[in-house]
Amino acid sequence: MVIRCKAAVAWEPNKPLVIEEIEVAPPQSNEVRIKIVTTALCRTDLYFLSESTTKYTFPMVLGHEAAGIVESVGPGVTEFKPGDKVIPVFLPQCRECRFCKSPKTNLCERSHSKFYSKPLAHVDGMPEPVSRLTCRGKKLLQFANTSTFSEYTVVNQIAVAKIDPEAPLDKVCLIGCGVCSGYGAALNNARVEPGSSCAVFGLGAVGLAAVMGCKAAGAKTIIAVDTNPDKFHKARVLGATDFVNPNDHDKPISQVLSDMTNGGVDYSIECVGNVEVMRSALESCVKGWGVSVIVGYTDMHDFAARPIQLLSGRTWKGSKLGGFKSKDGVPEMVKAYMAKKLNLEEFITHKMTLNQVNDAIELMEQGIGIRTVLSVSPQQ
Repeated sequence: MVIRCKAAVAWEPNKPLVIEEIEVAPPQSNEVRIKIVTTALCRTDLYFLSESTTKYTFPMVLGHEAAGIVESVGPGVTEFKPGDKVIPVFLPQCRECRFCKSPKTNLCERSHSKFYSKPLAHVDGMPEPVSRLTCRGKKLLQFANTSTFSEYTVVNQIAVAKIDPEAPLDKVCLIGCGVCSGYGAALNNARVEPGSSCAVFGLGAVGLAAVMGCKAAGAKTIIAVDTNPDKFHKARVLGATDFVNPNDHDKPISQVLSDMTNGGVDYSIECVGNVEVMRSALESCVKGWGVSVIVGYTDMHDFAARPIQLLSGRTWKGSKLGGFKSKDGVPEMVKAYMAKKLNLEEFITHKMTLNQVNDAIELMEQGIGIRTVLSVSPQQ
């Protein structure tokens, strides 16, 4: 049966979301319909809502960092059943393609199949992506193929991770994007070593998760870099040892960090999504073996650096979902939280309802708080 439910719809760029009644179609072959219990607001949602990305088509339902309960499954689905607790993921894992079978990457070739649009949102002129959501007779783009700013959504089974049935959904929803992205960037992509020095640029949820990952890896020095000193307390709680506000210095941040660390840090992790910061993060690494990882999302500008930065032995690499293969890694991260090896509570600074999503957006735009978790549907 078609489900009529509430969702926050983005009808056009750079405008407030509108709470609407939408129709959610039944799951088709290999699909899962999920009752979204909680969802968090991620800065990537704002990126695709802004005027600067108007090449992406509207209307759409944003949201991709969430947790919920399986409501029904389509033909061919054997891994899930109604009542299962799950986390939808923007990065699928089919377990069959050459990427999924390789330990070298967490990408999946199926992410560009007919169910998925490329990149995270649909671009004019592309073949129409599949969507099970409609409103006022118009098909709604499923952002990141998830659309969790809705009481119900439909997701392909290769983009759904089954989690511990005892897991608190209002906490583990953060694992669907931000926490995995930062934590994994330190452990899986940078491969931070015990006793090393690290710098994390940007102290939003992703950056704070990277700080937590550096500490878990045994780093001796973890320098938190942000222009908002209000973020430093959270960073300290999660493992940062030093704090630098670039606005407090007349010289480039790379020189500041080089002076602090005898030539540069062993690892730097960029969690802002700004190409100038990406360059600064690279130049903050020590020559010979320094590794810099780009985590912050942007597709608006080219990035650049002098070749000598790499010729002298530095490595520059990118990360998506922290290098975790989604259907395998997300449940393991939930297990780590249940075993008290992850601190998720420190990330949640505000709790609201889906009706207050525009208030949550305003808080993020003002740089207030870390993560706002939105209650979408009652768990029972």
